[in-house]
Amino acid sequence: MMDDKTVNCSGCKTYPCYQGEDCVRGQDFSQYDGPVRKALSVEENRKMLEVSSRIEGEHYMEWTRLEEIIGFAEQMGYKTIGLAHCVGLTNEAKLLRDILQSKFTVHTICCKFSGIDKKDYKLSQIRDERYEAICNPIGQALILNDLKTDLNLIVGLCIGHDILFSKYSKAPVTTFLVKDRVTGHNPAVALYSNYYKKKLNTP
Repeated sequence: MMDDKTVNCSGCKTYPCYQGEDCVRGQDFSQYDGPVRKALSVEENRKMLEVSSRIEGEHYMEWTRLEEIIGFAEQMGYKTIGLAHCVGLTNEAKLLRDILQSKFTVHTICCKFSGIDKKDYKLSQIRDERYEAICNPIGQALILNDLKTDLNLIVGLCIGHDILFSKYSKAPVTTFLVKDRVTGHNPAVALYSNYYKKKLNTP
């Protein structure tokens, strides 16, 4: 465990670790080498690292995220892909499915599929006067587990729902599209926009 209970690599200008040198900020991470090497002795973990490194090395600044996902899935030998998508991104999920299904078996499951009433769990509603079904990320994961997907993609699940989906998915999970209603699903905008920096009281 870390002695000072904190770690902060953000803002580093020198990246000594990238050259295999000790961290100039006085951090000693050597105690984690053993557990990391043990984890990389697991065949699936090692293969994931090899494939991702190959994609980075051979297609750096060439492939989009979608192309990287396709290449990763192919090189991993995945045959079946699940899409856990938000009801508000059904069209995007269809476009993604149409592209992927030329190479893979693709299953798509909407977050509202179960129709369970939010009031059953006393959940907050957008509008109290109407029926609102819960988002059901656990159910999405369980269905894709039963379908034995090799890889699951998150397509715009809400914050928290994406976490629950990842928690209950048996297959590896990656995010294709992040939900951000305000920025058109581009959350990095909040880092670059002076307006959002002021709103969030950041320097």
